[in-house]
Amino acid sequence: MKALSRHLEATVRDRLGASPAVVLLGPRQVGKTTLARRIAADWPGGATYLDLERPADKLRLADADAYLREQRGKLVVIDEIQHAPDLFNTLRGIIDERRAAGDRHGHFLLLGSAALELMHQASESLAGRVAYLDLAPFTLDEITPVGIDENSLWLRGGFPESLLAADDKSSLDWRRDFIRAYLQRDVPMFAPRLPAATVGRLWVMLAHLQGSPFNQARLASSLGVSAPAVGRYVDLLVDLKLVRRLPPWHGNLGKRLTKAPKLYIRDSGLTHALLELETRDQLLGHPVTGPSYEGMVIENLIEAAGERRTACYFRTADGAEVDLVLERGGKPELAIEIKRSSAPSLDRGFAIACDDLGIAERYVVYPGDECFPLRHGARALGLEALITRLRQSAT
Repeated sequence: MKALSRHLEATVRDRLGASPAVVLLGPRQVGKTTLARRIAADWPGGATYLDLERPADKLRLADADAYLREQRGKLVVIDEIQHAPDLFNTLRGIIDERRAAGDRHGHFLLLGSAALELMHQASESLAGRVAYLDLAPFTLDEITPVGIDENSLWLRGGFPESLLAADDKSSLDWRRDFIRAYLQRDVPMFAPRLPAATVGRLWVMLAHLQGSPFNQARLASSLGVSAPAVGRYVDLLVDLKLVRRLPPWHGNLGKRLTKAPKLYIRDSGLTHALLELETRDQLLGHPVTGPSYEGMVIENLIEAAGERRTACYFRTADGAEVDLVLERGGKPELAIEIKRSSAPSLDRGFAIACDDLGIAERYVVYPGDECFPLRHGARALGLEALITRLRQSAT
């Protein structure tokens, strides 16, 4: 099979050319290390790779200041950087000295899987010296060149080991182990006061409620915990890049708008593993089918939309709704409805919502390849076609 490539690779290289340090964020096993090693393999001047979960590499940093200064001229890749928060002060001193000498870019590529914790640590010491990038699971346009189709991505999700497994059973086994490892290892590591078993139960509930507005009181009642506790559990899953909190659109339209964010498990394969859905037939017979497809599409489109666009959804108390609104510069730019149907149709509420927001560019994503007009000024098209349009207009 032809090697899979990541769209983010070019962006990481560009940022390293303009910034002393780049922080690459993403959940475990998403491919951060593979991407970093690809970049390091042909970096001018060579590169050094350190994994802070390996005792031998941690020993190399016993005198971090001396060791890192010896690597001048190389790209230093430090994996699982959140395990060494004291390292950020050392990095700051080295970066500032090199910048003063006119060497202003390409020193450090830092990899981490806990976004808020890592960004907090880095922002205190590396403010103005670091760029942040997110690596998501594989998107549809990254896998179709090697012959993997949309249904495989939807069922198995975009984590490399799951997507490329020999069969559906092996894929599901990998995702079960992934979930178990997060609950047994990462939850206690990043949030030692939160009970991992309760976080696991919440994770399963969110799979059943995929794409639903966040009802904190309802979840708290089901779990037998307080509403603030549920908020902390959700914050952790969001921080670990496992759950997306999609905000509602906020603006002054003179209408009552839904204020609760929607919650999506970001990888469709994890959604299905949490619900014990192994095959496509099992998925198609489950109530989560539509919400799961919606979540998969949203993740792909947000990744393709680029950093200059922000994402939200729109819903009024009267039922006017858009599944995904992409904004640029605070102005709504695209309205996207998601229909898992070979013959998608739109109701009047979509048109009202688009008119309220002043959006002329309206799309319906459906599981097909043809592009054709619909009423209310919208066009139906497949996911990969819209991904291509978004990437072309992202800059």
